[in-house]
Amino acid sequence: MKPDKVLSMIGIAARAGNIASGEFSAEKAVKGGTAYLVIMAKDASQNTKKHFSDMSSYRKVPYFEYADKKQLGNCIGKEYRASLAVTDQNLAEAIIKRLMEMEQLNNGGN
Repeated sequence: MKPDKVLSMIGIAARAGNIASGEFSAEKAVKGGTAYLVIMAKDASQNTKKHFSDMSSYRKVPYFEYADKKQLGNCIGKEYRASLAVTDQNLAEAIIKRLMEMEQLNNGGN
């Protein structure tokens, strides 16, 4: 299996102490203005996705759905995580750039 760069970058952010993971912590980071990126597991509940999408949009924090709960949890040393927020601006920008590149590749460069 090919290593996943986005998950690796999230892992680096976690080791640097720049991740707020879990619904309560991620929500607190977004509302407190310390979140620069919100990542939601693709297999999170629709209610949770809508809540975070709306909250992120309102506070102008980039929001992406990526991987599943198990993958998100494993990359930060936990079992499962449906949501997480990146609290370092430079790391968040690097992750966003990679996510955008992957989106373009998946959409055939259109």
